[in-house]
Parts: sequence; structure tokens; C-alpha cells
Amino acid sequence: MEVKIGVQHAAREVVLESAQSSEDVTALVTAAVAAGSLLTLADEKGRTVLVPGDRIAYVEIGATERSRIGFGAV
Repeated sequence: MEVKIGVQHAAREVVLESAQSSEDVTALVTAAVAAGSLLTLADEKGRTVLVPGDRIAYVEIGATERSRIGFGAV
């Protein structure tokens, strides 16, 4: 799923594809914002993204729609 994170005082948002469920990401974001700690997410390529919880402006969590390639049967 695609996760977009807006960071205060940053011109660009952080965008990553995560294999975690939306419920897991929501729980991690809520905990990081409440405690002012680091939000730690892993993307599908094995990279780790760290964002300070007290600097998160917004988080957009959405399902990734896979593109369809090929020909459909008629």
C-alpha cells in the first residue's frame, strides 16, 4: 500500500510502498505522534524510513492499485 507522509518545514512529502496493513501503519503513526517519538516504517524494497513523530503534518494511507498488463479475453 502507498503511504504519504507530510513533514513540517519540508517541501516534499515522503512516499513509500509498504507491505504493512493500514491498521498497522495507523497504529504506528498514532503512537509516534502521541509520544513524539520516531515513526519507523519499512518499504517493500527493504529500506527503513524514519520520521520524527512531532514533525508529522499529515499521513495519507491508501491501497496500491496494481496496473493491469496484457490482453483481456473477449
